[in-house]
Amino acid sequence: MDIEVIRDYCLSKPDAVETLPFGPDTLVFKVNDKIFLLLPLDSDQPQFNVKCDPDLALELRETYHAVQPGFHMNKKHWNTVILDGSIPAKLIKEWIDHSYELVAKPKKKK
Repeated sequence: MDIEVIRDYCLSKPDAVETLPFGPDTLVFKVNDKIFLLLPLDSDQPQFNVKCDPDLALELRETYHAVQPGFHMNKKHWNTVILDGSIPAKLIKEWIDHSYELVAKPKKKK
């Protein structure tokens, strides 16, 4: 997968929007005004950050070398995925879906 495929996939999500709040070098994808994916355009190697359930985040980091703690993010809730070709596109899409669903679902009222 490459940056354009990631971008197109993010924008295909219901109510997803693309913003540039950190400047022209980082695409930020949001739903409900909350970030579900960050895509830096100036990295030496293509990569992106996605939100993740904390237990799953640890499991993915242990399983895949290309999954690292979220760069410049809360390491408990975010992973950085390096697009080095070692992870199948199907899995990458599942992780994007997971991040989107974590952010898109409405919070339970107390």
